[in-house]
Formats: sequence, C-alpha cells, structure tokens
Amino acid sequence: MTVGVQGINNTGHVLTDGSTIPVGKSRSAAIYVEADYAITDRLWMSAAMPFVFAKYVGPPPPAGVPEPPMVQPADACYCWQSGVQDFGLVARYNVLNGSTAITPSIAFGVPTWDYPYRGEAVVGRNLRELRFGIDAGRRLESISPRLFLAGRYSYAFVEQVLEVPNNRSNIFSEVTFAVSDGVSVAANLSRQITHGGLRAGTGPPGPDGGVPWGEITTPELFREHDRLLRDNYWRAGGALSFGVGRTRLFISYVEYLGGTDTHAGRSFSTGVTVPFQVDRP
Repeated sequence: MTVGVQGINNTGHVLTDGSTIPVGKSRSAAIYVEADYAITDRLWMSAAMPFVFAKYVGPPPPAGVPEPPMVQPADACYCWQSGVQDFGLVARYNVLNGSTAITPSIAFGVPTWDYPYRGEAVVGRNLRELRFGIDAGRRLESISPRLFLAGRYSYAFVEQVLEVPNNRSNIFSEVTFAVSDGVSVAANLSRQITHGGLRAGTGPPGPDGGVPWGEITTPELFREHDRLLRDNYWRAGGALSFGVGRTRLFISYVEYLGGTDTHAGRSFSTGVTVPFQVDRP
C-alpha cells in the first residue's frame, strides 16, 4: 500500500506558441492512497483514489474592475475547494523478467461523483478514461550493476465532450542509481501528446464571453475549454527513495520544461510504501 501527498503550483497558462501569460495561476494538493494486490507472481492489480484540494490565486483584477471572462464560478471566491477525484483501477501482467522486464497494463478511471470541472480550483476534469500501457526496464550491468533504465508508454481513450476528440499519449523515462541497498536516486523525463483537442491561440481570451480564443469559437466550447485544450508538454524531475526495514519512503520533484496549451508550474510529492501480506484460505 502506498500513501502519498502531492503539491502542485501552476504559474501561468501556456499558449499555442509556447509563450506564457500570468493567468490561470493555482495551487493544489492531493492525498492519495493506492493498494496493490498480487494475484500471481506475474499478475497484480492496484486501486487508487485521491482527495484533492485546489485554490485559484489569480492574479485578481484591480479594485473596481470586473473579473476577466476566463475566471470560472469555482474560482471567483479565491478559496480552497476540495473533494474526492477519480477512482482508478489498473491490471498489470509481467511477460518478461530478469535483467530486462516488460509489463503491459490496462487501466480504467472513472469520476467518483459529478464534481465541478470548470476552472482552476476544481478536483479534476470529470471524464472517464481507458488506458493501455507498457512498462519496460533494464539493468545496465555493462555500465554498473546499480544502474537501471525504465520507460513507460500509455495511450488513453478519453470520453469525448462536444464531439471533440481528446485522446492522449504519455511517455515516461527514468534512470535510477542504487546508491546502496536501501537508497536510490533517479532522474526522469515525461512527455504528453494530445491527439485532438483545441488550440487556444497566441493571445488572451476574447472580450465577448471569452470567444473567440484560437479554435475556441463558441460559448459552448469556451465553457468546456478546461478539458478540451490540446495539452502538450515536456517535464523533468528527480526522486530520492530509501528503505527503513520493509517500508520505503520517497520524495520527488517535477518541473515544467515546455509545451503548448497547458500550464507551466512544478510539483512536489512525498509518500511511503508499506508492504503487507494477506493470508489466503
């Protein structure tokens, strides 16, 4: 079982040309619990459900000036919003183990309730997803027996809104070095590519209810823009983990490198993984 805490600081909205405007700033935190269960030596399942806190931080308009059109009702109070996000279920099957490991997976995510999704101070996008992925790893013994290379690719089929396709690919790679039997450090790089979605263009939202704004040309599309943007990004980070008995503690940091129609920012996570055994009858 893994219990973790994550904090995210969004520092601005990234436009289609890669430039950043200082709007849409927010802070969020999540407490998540994930449980894994090994059905066999090769097949295991995991379930997770995060509890999310989010707050819109502006910047607020000057006194006497109305809010810009992109400020959604959930953000107008500049206060913390919270709630349970999406329930996730993952099944993995290890097809190859040893110095090289390959593990395909299938995952399903579903909102736990009909939570608000318009704005920055919300717990999620309120969309169902089906993801297929594959993890691969190799011990780089020719360089060092303590060096490991791992990678992951996943493709998500995302519930459509207003008939706008918004599936995505996620690519993750990580190099880990085992400093000792109980301590390891890692560096990682991640990439998201959205297959579909709408471009926001190269300027702020229009004065007439937010439209036109790039390919967001109707009030209906603007109301749904938080989950319809073509969100592409590069992010890099590092992690440190160490063991205390059978328990493993970890901390990680991720920084935005570049992207389009996304958010710039950074995140910090920490948590603990505790193994346990269930006696079978």
